[in-house]
Amino acid sequence: MQSRFLLLAAFSGFIGVAMGAFGAHGLKHLLSEHYLDIYKTAVSYQMWHALLLAIIAMLPEHKWLRWAGWSLIVGILIFSGSLYLLTILNISWLGMITPIGGLAFLAGWALLGGYAYQQQKR
Repeated sequence: MQSRFLLLAAFSGFIGVAMGAFGAHGLKHLLSEHYLDIYKTAVSYQMWHALLLAIIAMLPEHKWLRWAGWSLIVGILIFSGSLYLLTILNISWLGMITPIGGLAFLAGWALLGGYAYQQQKR
């Protein structure tokens, strides 16, 4: 078990729920429907990847899983973080870095898949 990933997954899940509640109650009347959808995407991706990070934390220690976990953390910070800031602070250029977070998510999933494939071959 990789306890630091479990701790970060719990933290990310907590922040995700808090950001979701803030969006639903605090931003609902302040953001346009377009920006509210972007904000919801940030919350959704953060929550799904926090869950995946918790699952990775429960698996045996392995270098591919370690890389996958860190990729997910980078993805949460860059993808969801940039979308939160874009919508709350109306900083549109942050949308240009969001895909970097998406690539980090893809890397995390690919590394998890590589680990699974490697385990299947055993």
